[in-house]
Amino acid sequence: MPIIVDDPLFPRKPSKTALQVCTVPPPTQLQDHRAGLTIGLVNNMPDSALESTENQFLTLIEEAAENLLVQVQLYSINGVPRSERGRQHICRYYSDARKLFSRRLDGLIVTGTEPRAPDLADEPYWSSLTELIDWAQRNTVSTIFSCLAAHAAALHLDGIRRKSLPEKRFGVFKHRKYSDHWLLKGAPGRTATPHSRWNELQGATLTSSGYNILTGSSKAGVDLFIKPGKSLFVFFQGHPEYEAGTLWREYRRDVGRFLRGEQPRYPSLPNDYFSQTTVRALQEFRSRAEAQRQEQLLSEFPVAQMPSGIAATWREQAIRTYRNWFTYMAAQRERTENRRFTAAWPASATP
Repeated sequence: MPIIVDDPLFPRKPSKTALQVCTVPPPTQLQDHRAGLTIGLVNNMPDSALESTENQFLTLIEEAAENLLVQVQLYSINGVPRSERGRQHICRYYSDARKLFSRRLDGLIVTGTEPRAPDLADEPYWSSLTELIDWAQRNTVSTIFSCLAAHAAALHLDGIRRKSLPEKRFGVFKHRKYSDHWLLKGAPGRTATPHSRWNELQGATLTSSGYNILTGSSKAGVDLFIKPGKSLFVFFQGHPEYEAGTLWREYRRDVGRFLRGEQPRYPSLPNDYFSQTTVRALQEFRSRAEAQRQEQLLSEFPVAQMPSGIAATWREQAIRTYRNWFTYMAAQRERTENRRFTAAWPASATP
């Protein structure tokens, strides 16, 4: 089933995805309220990852949609710094998130972004993001918050502050399933998820504030957790939407930042991600880079070792989780429609 990107300028080049994009669904599908869900994607990622993040989520949504028609609407919030190229992309394909405030959606996905301030409340987009969180509580069936957006939502809703990590939580980590919640229907006892973050929300603090932890590990901490309410809020500290090569690109980006003197320490290899052959090649390059530290060395980065041998071991579970999310929202929508139908049906017509 194709997803629909709700933008009058589509179809557009779908970059590295195989999306089937159309501007409007067939009328026969619109007539059945069970056939379609409307999802908003609020993409807060910086320009360097704006389009790749967009494609990651759109591809995952398409793979998880199965027999549901999913209409995706792209939104941006004020305050996220943009280059001219980034602004042009936003202006062409995205709507201002404030347009959401006069409507309702079935679901919403809010991405993270790279932090710029030590305190999230000091970020330039903070007021726009908190306004969006408040709207989502009242006007969605369920909302997903990814990584930094999860940290921001927990801070805004319950005053829970994230903790800095001594080093970047980076790589693929195995998590235990702590619950039989419907989001994890069909999931094995242990699942893999990529992580890429410098901060974390701690399990004990979340639990004491009414959050339910669904997956986590001693090595990576909490991954998936929820908070029930008028809208079910779903939080990921990890990145199930990542493609196979995403961590590789982030690692190479961080190596470049080290070589340019933008960060003091050489980045650690991502956990449980590269083959041993690739690890050896990257360790040899690190020795040279730390000894010379010249930006020109980045041209000799051993790209030949990638992407062969890297598999998205987390993909099957990511698709399963999002499919369960869609199924929940479709069921909630059907219940709402049935209640409205029953309320509108004249009492005299009852057999």
